[in-house]
Amino acid sequence: MSVQINKAMYTREQASQIRQDFWMRFGKYLLPILSSEGEKVNWVNYKTGIRNLFFRMNVTKDFAEISIDIMHRDPAYAKQLFQQFVMLRAALEIQTGEPWVWEESAQDEHGQPLSRIYRRQEGQNIFRQEDWPAIISFLKPRIIALDAFWCDYKMLFEMIN
Repeated sequence: MSVQINKAMYTREQASQIRQDFWMRFGKYLLPILSSEGEKVNWVNYKTGIRNLFFRMNVTKDFAEISIDIMHRDPAYAKQLFQQFVMLRAALEIQTGEPWVWEESAQDEHGQPLSRIYRRQEGQNIFRQEDWPAIISFLKPRIIALDAFWCDYKMLFEMIN
């Protein structure tokens, strides 16, 4: 099976390798940056410490995106987590310096229900290496700002947990 990306054909393995190369480079680029609490952090696989609450970054052939995904099986608990974020919306958007898209009821790429808060930059292509600096420039300040927000407000979510 092959994947067509803007007139270029990649095998599934080649496409996977390109994605892996991007995330390795991104991780190495952010490696020296400590969290808001002064600790080393795996920025690519950021751990919130709250089950089923994720800070995710995704890059495709069409866009770069960073999101807060709530994927809890208990809809009441998921709603409670989302409402906590809604109460902190102003703080989140001040910390990140921009408005985010808020979706209480959405689905992931596999059709699983989730709530999500996200920012997306269209026109970025992970398969064009010349786009990588712009993608990194989009993702880096936002994941760092999410970390700073999380440092300030995580305890409020832990009280729900």
